[in-house]
Amino acid sequence: MKKTELYDLQPAPQDKRLDEILVKENPENNLYTAALIAGDTGREDYITVGPKVKLHVKDYGEGKPVILIHGWPLSSDMWEYQIDALVNSGFRVIAYDRRGFGKSTQTWNGYDYNTLTDDLQTIIAHLQLEDVTLVGFSMGGGEVARYFSRYDGAHVTKAVFISSVTPFRLQTTDNPAGTPRSVFDENAEKIKADRISFLDAFGKKFFGVQDNVVSAVLLEYYRMLGSLASPRATLQCAESFAFTDFRKDLAKIHVPTLVIHGDKDENVPIDSSARIAVQLIPNNTYFIYAGAPHGLFYTEREKLNTDLINFLKK
Repeated sequence: MKKTELYDLQPAPQDKRLDEILVKENPENNLYTAALIAGDTGREDYITVGPKVKLHVKDYGEGKPVILIHGWPLSSDMWEYQIDALVNSGFRVIAYDRRGFGKSTQTWNGYDYNTLTDDLQTIIAHLQLEDVTLVGFSMGGGEVARYFSRYDGAHVTKAVFISSVTPFRLQTTDNPAGTPRSVFDENAEKIKADRISFLDAFGKKFFGVQDNVVSAVLLEYYRMLGSLASPRATLQCAESFAFTDFRKDLAKIHVPTLVIHGDKDENVPIDSSARIAVQLIPNNTYFIYAGAPHGLFYTEREKLNTDLINFLKK
């Protein structure tokens, strides 16, 4: 069979997707990536969720839909080590940039969890998704939890919390394991004074650089992703995940749920998050990653991908 060269690529017939032409009809061809560059325009890059508010969306693969909700202050680009594995395992993967982050509209307001969850619901409704798995990392776990209390988990059949901020980050009289408000206030002042310096220090703790091999250039890359976020969104979302109580939200989850957390997480300590959350979620599977930091989507990527895919295929 003749190997297709890049200059041989022709526009795809309207009744066929490029992956069908290049993979199914020409299995020896290795230019699938080139075909995507050439322009498979079947999926939307942006979805409008409100007046003058558009969210950037990645939408790849075929099969049951998995929505990946990124952490603070990153973007959907953080999921690059999961997207390929999930698509190759037969899932449709949708990863979007939260408003104010990545390539999405940088609004001035709308960073409370009700609005952020309304954005998620709009994506699900717009794409007419069914049998959805919601996967929330860190701050993204809040949207997953709130979706069940606000929309009764409509169209969702599984949920996943990875290094999640749930159930409640703030220390209060009825939540003594939480973090004192003074810590969050201090972080906010550091962000206002020198946001990029804050992100630099934050990233080192995020990936647990003292215990994990993380290259300097990778740290710079994730610092760059954080720097692209709106300064306003960075501060407003930090308040939202610090001060929002998700305990009642978690109790309303009625689908099989996977909870994964590292026991060396310094950003969201396991004792005040996952260990309490699993007592509130009715039907859950709980994995503790020994020695793992907050950013385990990179440091434990192979293990995470295996556990996530196994859960999705059950």
